[in-house]
Amino acid sequence: MRIILCGLAALATASPLAAQILSATDAGPPAGGDADAIVVTGTRDRSRTQYDTLAPVDVLSQQAIQSSVSGDVSDILAQLLPSFNVQRLPAADGQAFVRPASLRGLSADQTLVLVNGKRYHRSALLGTRGAQAPDLASIAPLAIGRIEVLRDGASAQYGSDAIAGVVNLVLDERPGMQAFGQYSQYYRGDGAEYQTGVRGGIALGDRGVIVLTGQFDKGDATSRSRQRPDAIAFQAANPQLAVPNPVQRWGQPDVERVQGALNAHYDLTDAITLYTFGTVQQGEGQTDFNWRNPAGTASVFSNVAVFPGFNFAQVFPTGFTPRLGTNFSDVQTMTGVRGAASDRFSYDLSGSFGQSRISYNLDETVNASLGPNSPTSFYLGRLQQREFNLNADFVYRLPVGVGEPVNVAFGAERRRETYRVSAGDPASYAIGPGAAFGLAPNANGFPGYGPERAGVFGQTSYAGYADLEWKPVEAVTLGAAGRYEDFSAFGDTFTYKLAARVEPVEGIAARATYSTGFRAPTPAQLNTVSTTQGLDTVTLQVFNAGRLSPNSELAVALGAKPLEPETSKTVTAGLTFQSKFGLSGSVDLYQIDVDDRFSESRSFAVPASFANPNRFTTVSYFTNDFDTRTRGIDAVLSYARQVGPGRANVSLAYNYNQTKVTSGASAAIGNEAQRRIFETRLPKRNGTATIGYDIGRFGAQVRGRYYGPWTDSTGNATGEIFQDFGSIALFDASVSYRVNDHFTLRGGAENVFNTYPDEAVFQASRGLVYSRNAPYDTDGGQYYVRMDVKF
Repeated sequence: MRIILCGLAALATASPLAAQILSATDAGPPAGGDADAIVVTGTRDRSRTQYDTLAPVDVLSQQAIQSSVSGDVSDILAQLLPSFNVQRLPAADGQAFVRPASLRGLSADQTLVLVNGKRYHRSALLGTRGAQAPDLASIAPLAIGRIEVLRDGASAQYGSDAIAGVVNLVLDERPGMQAFGQYSQYYRGDGAEYQTGVRGGIALGDRGVIVLTGQFDKGDATSRSRQRPDAIAFQAANPQLAVPNPVQRWGQPDVERVQGALNAHYDLTDAITLYTFGTVQQGEGQTDFNWRNPAGTASVFSNVAVFPGFNFAQVFPTGFTPRLGTNFSDVQTMTGVRGAASDRFSYDLSGSFGQSRISYNLDETVNASLGPNSPTSFYLGRLQQREFNLNADFVYRLPVGVGEPVNVAFGAERRRETYRVSAGDPASYAIGPGAAFGLAPNANGFPGYGPERAGVFGQTSYAGYADLEWKPVEAVTLGAAGRYEDFSAFGDTFTYKLAARVEPVEGIAARATYSTGFRAPTPAQLNTVSTTQGLDTVTLQVFNAGRLSPNSELAVALGAKPLEPETSKTVTAGLTFQSKFGLSGSVDLYQIDVDDRFSESRSFAVPASFANPNRFTTVSYFTNDFDTRTRGIDAVLSYARQVGPGRANVSLAYNYNQTKVTSGASAAIGNEAQRRIFETRLPKRNGTATIGYDIGRFGAQVRGRYYGPWTDSTGNATGEIFQDFGSIALFDASVSYRVNDHFTLRGGAENVFNTYPDEAVFQASRGLVYSRNAPYDTDGGQYYVRMDVKF
């Protein structure tokens, strides 16, 4: 708590640090999908509404955000937007805590995240296939006034990462006080979660406001496990021992986090506004790894000559299950000054600092190669991502004599990104004397970061952009943007975007965009190495897999080449409409071609000519090998109107998204398993429907969520193995009662019918019941109660 309070104090006094674009930072009134709500994402014209934007923008109100039982913004977006997916990933190392999210089926780091229109820092974790994306769970939902999601390529407007689109979290800045308390639990009786928070906003006369938010969230672990067959056999063979049942837990981790946010602005004069905002998070968690069987894990429980008379069965007679613990923190601060030099010219000068820190420790495990000298707990090391941005953004309303003035936005950015890996305890990465006799080196379960993996890596980029919007006549809007950016690690790039919107009949419009985009490899992806351990589902033996730096001697010998930016071409076209009787909607078709897509090479055996002290079963490296084409349809329909004695709100959303690998068949790198993962790992069809009805003090809401078929995969010592899963429909329901103007009670359930997916058959040997890669919660039904207080 002290760290969070210090962080909030730092936010309140932050010196100028960073920014990304010129846009309003005010939250304003909640949008809630209102087509007349002003949006600031994907445009630098401050008169744009959700209905008349040149590209599709979803606006999620504060009420919609807080309707979810989850305190994780990723889960909230996944429930409300069918084009957004997030996986649960239990027992998946650091990804159990920093979960990858996907927009339109693309990689997690191909979606740019903004807070109040400014770039938010990446997490220190490299996730699936090395994706390094921001952690949406690090931001308190209570602090958010609305979320705007731009479903279109936007690199020409925002820079690297905006290939799939942009998620902009707009912080609430309304005066007043809001607090809540919530309790939830799964039907199975586990996974209890306690959430509470308070937000207070104080008006600074009529010249500004300062808002502080604090939120606490503690979630207990869940378990959807069966006893492993080999554990049953071991217990039968050793009735004198009490083998835990189950020996390992598959489910959500224990997590506790405290979050804070600050959002403030003050008008120094009628034309100059000083603003600052930021977020901070501190938390910890723990998750299980695979059980080490005393009767079957030869790399640990073997008698070797170098340690006469010793066997780890003396320390762990029933085996052991390593438990990964993490301590994580995030902080983002932004300070700037904006204003208007005239009726036509405005400016925004800003700077930001963002940092993600993740430390790991491992308990109930050993470094087998150290024999009796091995500790049973280890500090594994720390990862740190730092970003420092400076921005100068300007807008000039240029009169041209025809139609409205041209909105001319232009500016420049400097961005410095640094990644640091700090070493763990020497014992966590040691290669002891037992390694020569077959005992596994390093901390068993998660090898510590050693000196060869530690280091500091950086990259600097400079960018300049121009962004134009113009309405030559009332029914036509045109847009164009271009951005030049130069990176110290690989050189320069230029992206552009063209857009048009035509409204031939009032209330019905057609829109289209064409854009190029890119995602630059990060310092972490360019330079770091890693070691992971897995359990072969057939032999139940632990195996080590190494991921090499692309420029290392061994990787180059295996065919690695220097990493280059991913590049994209995006085309969207759609229709949108709004009526005077509460019905509005849109249909958008899109195609996204991504070249040199970032992935991981196939697995290689270590050549005999190279040393292999870590006893890697296989090694791989990051590569740009694949090109993909993603095609899809987004359809949204909403209706809000007085019906009978109450008010009805209905929304329907559907997404069809298909990705195909169009090239990447190089003999050295391309592989069928990676192609299949790209194309089938997420459902192609997703939908959501919400019906709400408010009458007097009572309210009710029902939501249905549909996920189409998808394919699961898991790494094995001999390569990837797959299983196809069918479609599933989940339903949520809640009722609320407004006690008075200040207190509201709400209760309900998510997955109210306690629906479970098909079981993950190929993982049964490890005690896993449901896939850990599922794009939905696999823990069954969950009920909750909540009280909201507003003044």
